[in-house]
Amino acid sequence: MNDMLPPWPLLTAFVGASLALALTPGPAVVYIVARTLAQGKAGGLASVAGVALGNFGNALGAALGLAVLFALSSAAFTLVKLAGAAYLVWMGLKMWRESAQRPAGGAALPDVAVRGNGQVFRDGFVVALLNPKTALFFAAFLPQFMTPGGAHPLTQSVVLGGVFVAIAACTDAGYVALASLVAPRLRGAVAARRHGQRLAGTAFIGLGLLAAFSERPAAAIRQA
Repeated sequence: MNDMLPPWPLLTAFVGASLALALTPGPAVVYIVARTLAQGKAGGLASVAGVALGNFGNALGAALGLAVLFALSSAAFTLVKLAGAAYLVWMGLKMWRESAQRPAGGAALPDVAVRGNGQVFRDGFVVALLNPKTALFFAAFLPQFMTPGGAHPLTQSVVLGGVFVAIAACTDAGYVALASLVAPRLRGAVAARRHGQRLAGTAFIGLGLLAAFSERPAAAIRQA
């Protein structure tokens, strides 16, 4: 049963990293805040639910691919893990570069058409599900916290993906609540987005470097 989950140190690190990444404002947060301002808390929560379901679809797809890779070759999985670490570093550097190019005042919130909550849910689901960057993110992020020697790689990756999506949904719901309370101040711009990009970029770089230079969990388990 223990093989179905990563060791507690890895799982704890994963939860902490997921929370830090989920709390940093990104494009999805800006969209959710804009949707909340356009049609209230219900519309914002509907968009959160749709985005979460779409993200979980991407996490499930990444989990299936990683499980197949596990079954084929441990060495291949290690190569993908290192490639994922490099991808995380590249994403972090890209976020820093984009934040430097963004005007200091922040970007205005996008205009969103008022729709029924069911349509808002479907829009969020389709946009999140069809975003290839999300699948690439999960394929790069999840292996950093999985144990290559585990007997249930599919379960590990699905659980980790589900945990990340649940954490992100909770933080997104918090942004909906905050936006509904301070709506007048948020209608013009989101100045914190620039700093959020830099914080997220730093987190991505740190995760990538840690994964690239740390000892493989499987090796540590075999030595125990």
